[in-house]
Amino acid sequence: MIENAAHILKKYWGFDSFRGSQAEIIETVMQQQDVLALLPTGGGKSVCYQVPALLHEGICIVVSPLVALIEDQVNGLKQKGIKAIGLTGGLGFQEVLTLLDNCLYGNYRFLYLSPERLQQELVRERIAGMPVNLIAIDEAHCISQWGNDFRPAYLECAILRELHPNIPVMALTATATERVREDIIQNLGLKNEQLFKDSFLRKNISYQVFWEEDKRYRLQMLCSEAPGSGIVYVRSRRMTEELSQFLNKKGFTSHFFHGGLSAGEKSDKLRQWLQNKVQFMIATNAFGMGVDKPDVSLVVHYQIPDNLENYFQEAGRAGRDGKPARAILLTNKADKAQVKKQFLNVLPGTAYIKTVYLKLNNYFQIPFGGGEHETYPFHFDDFCEAYGFQYMLTYNALRILDQNSVISLSQEFSRQTKIKVEANKTGLFQYMEKHPDLAEVIQMLLRTYGGVFDFETRINPILLGKKTGKSEQEVLAALEKLKDDGLITLTSQDRDLKITFLMPREDDRAINRFAKEVESYHKIKVENVSHMLNYLNKDTVCRSKQLLQYFGEKLKKDCGVCDVCLKKADRATTSPGLPERILGQLQRAASSSRRLIRLLPDEEHLILQTLRELLEEGKIGINHKNEYILNK
Repeated sequence: MIENAAHILKKYWGFDSFRGSQAEIIETVMQQQDVLALLPTGGGKSVCYQVPALLHEGICIVVSPLVALIEDQVNGLKQKGIKAIGLTGGLGFQEVLTLLDNCLYGNYRFLYLSPERLQQELVRERIAGMPVNLIAIDEAHCISQWGNDFRPAYLECAILRELHPNIPVMALTATATERVREDIIQNLGLKNEQLFKDSFLRKNISYQVFWEEDKRYRLQMLCSEAPGSGIVYVRSRRMTEELSQFLNKKGFTSHFFHGGLSAGEKSDKLRQWLQNKVQFMIATNAFGMGVDKPDVSLVVHYQIPDNLENYFQEAGRAGRDGKPARAILLTNKADKAQVKKQFLNVLPGTAYIKTVYLKLNNYFQIPFGGGEHETYPFHFDDFCEAYGFQYMLTYNALRILDQNSVISLSQEFSRQTKIKVEANKTGLFQYMEKHPDLAEVIQMLLRTYGGVFDFETRINPILLGKKTGKSEQEVLAALEKLKDDGLITLTSQDRDLKITFLMPREDDRAINRFAKEVESYHKIKVENVSHMLNYLNKDTVCRSKQLLQYFGEKLKKDCGVCDVCLKKADRATTSPGLPERILGQLQRAASSSRRLIRLLPDEEHLILQTLRELLEEGKIGINHKNEYILNK
């Protein structure tokens, strides 16, 4: 049986053999047994269900959480000549009906869909009539409230077992603690499941934490040392653009990538990176899922992630070709404070969620008991301004309402207005003298948004209006005038949220049914941030040991290549003549550590270690410019 699977692997994927537990997983599911597969990032999860599905007549149902993942998988199968369909967003009723009919009568082998689709009666009815040969639940950790990407809609996946009780179910994930694994098994109704867990150890990846005040300089150094492609993860769209601009000015080739780009822009940037036309991708954390690029030699987290699961998965995109690779986390004391502010201080309590829900209904004038399945365009900024709500706290409240199926919330914010000042400062001040009616808006724009001279900056016209005492329309009219006079470039797109109310208005009763879950959700967030900060601070235990222990795996030997292991090796390692070389350089001129690192052929960590020792011995000191000098 496995010989036939190997033939399929060679025919469509070009590989001569399976990796890790792939062959055992495939053989188990071919024997009609349920499977829970825990494979590391890059471990080839999709092959585990795609190969056995092609060995049997019928169609494989695949549940996946992201549109980008679905599109990537479907396109990959089509390129291999395998018929596959993806039910992504934006499809009308008739389009969905046609695609489902194609699955029934068109000899398609794979149907990919999001868990939300399983809430639609039409989809359930059609799947019930399909000749299903396998059910695959990708990113299965999303079904657990203890998972880092919990999505209550994933609980709908259990309906597939009810529709096809005798068909094997395969659940796959790259990140699952013991608690999450139990949830997956219980919530999916897995029966006599076989658990497969490949080691999460990536021997070729050096996990390192650098405490840096000047992170841009360190990023520049890391990029100059990278032999292959790289990914730099940040937490805001603005930061992707800033760092990409910084690296390009330093002579590197890079693109920025975030959710605000059009599909065409994303596709073009991704293609250039995959083809090595640009070396680095500066991206928000969704980037990379399902992207198979083996030669990534460097992954940098420029800001602290909110949990170890995301960090480990993103870091694991390095070194898939088996060559040495680095996963670097840059941080400093200011970052630690920002993490708590960014992730914990914006968690809405039950009372706040109830208030937001009540005002939301009032905003759309929905009567008690009404509103079910009604959809409205939603100006998020205007809503917050109308009720004095804090933006991130309110957005998180809306996301919790969305997660718990009270509303359905689209992912895009309100009108997106971006500007870039093309005039120099002298020209701008001269313009204000001639147009005093516009001076207040211009001055407030410059005070509120830094960097508008350097790159396109997203602004909030409502906020500017509030600060200047003008209406949003007056601010937009002023910006249009500046654009017409050639002082700025201005792009403005309607990107309003759309809200669908999924249940009749019930005020507090709508929230009470999941109030306890909100408390659990907040507790999990606090735990996740705590685990992440503990990882940063613990510099006495091998990084690989720490990460694997978090996922329930014990590593007997230290990895030998992380920053902790390298520091231990430093204590037993010397570079002959290094102290004399440093003293010789300082005899010529006072020098910073950066200059010494550039001038000397020795390893950076050895230079820094030797500088510390020379300071302790009193042979060198530090002057007012923070440079090293010889002590006389």
